[in-house]
Amino acid sequence: MLLSTLVSAQVGGETTYQFLNLVSSPRQAALGGKVFTNVDYDVTQALTNPATINPEMDNQLALNYTSYLGGINYGTAAYAYTWDRRTQTLHVGVNYINYGSFDGYDEVGNATGSFTGNEAALSFGYAAQLGYSNFYLGGNLKLITSKLEQYSSFGAAIDAGLIYINEDIEFQATLVVRNAGMQITTYAGLNEPLPLEIAFGMSQTLEHVPLRWHLTFENLQKWPITVSNPARAETDLEGNQTQEKSGFFKNVLNHTIIGAEIFPEGIFNIRLGYNFRRGSELKIVDQRNFSGISAGFGLKLNRMRFSFTHARYTSAANANFFGLQLDLR
Repeated sequence: MLLSTLVSAQVGGETTYQFLNLVSSPRQAALGGKVFTNVDYDVTQALTNPATINPEMDNQLALNYTSYLGGINYGTAAYAYTWDRRTQTLHVGVNYINYGSFDGYDEVGNATGSFTGNEAALSFGYAAQLGYSNFYLGGNLKLITSKLEQYSSFGAAIDAGLIYINEDIEFQATLVVRNAGMQITTYAGLNEPLPLEIAFGMSQTLEHVPLRWHLTFENLQKWPITVSNPARAETDLEGNQTQEKSGFFKNVLNHTIIGAEIFPEGIFNIRLGYNFRRGSELKIVDQRNFSGISAGFGLKLNRMRFSFTHARYTSAANANFFGLQLDLR
């Protein structure tokens, strides 16, 4: 029922609580921005796919911070606890963003003082095996709060994920529905939709090579996803303009994210990713600026894991992601 009523949601610009779609951890950022199939110690993974909640996350605490574009700061935190080694693992997480300070003016240009903006979401997650099969089903309940200047809003949403895990060939495939919900209280009387997303992902560790590949198809609720950019229209000698064309293959690529982890289970691992939509939308014509590329690493020291990622957005704006995960057992 939720899918049938919300499937028309847009990718960006027409929904509220857009911070819910920000990258949740350095590991996610390094692998292209979205990965839904890591079923291991990574407790932050459950913020994007609750079906990945598992006993390896027991007593793991993760803290992540990003110095984002335009002086924006945001971060995430996650923790999981297991009291039954079979199925009973609970997860709690927080997403938070601070937009910084702004100078306020009224409609005629008089200064009204400075103001701030911030948003946060608190999530509770749980996953369980479906019988004795290789399928696991999980869900998150999110409580969302937002304050922008004098306006505030409160909302609620759910995430649902179904994942298939084949331990024999170390392969996972998953289908995820994120941010299905509504505003409970609005900013100024106008009810806005949430950034619903449907995604599909696969990953596998190679048998004889210390590498795990990731393939993600994001924003499947909107097709086509590509919009022609008027700034890239071509003009001939007679002044006729030809708009940028977006064919089927380009639309498929703009839904695609690829990533790879080298030495995925080692003390030190390297992570690489490419986001085709980011690379396409933020590229500069006739200039090589490597938009869409991301790279990072993870380092394990006893009961602590440190992660760092650098993500390329444009030639003028990049982002660095920092993460720390502690084993409290």
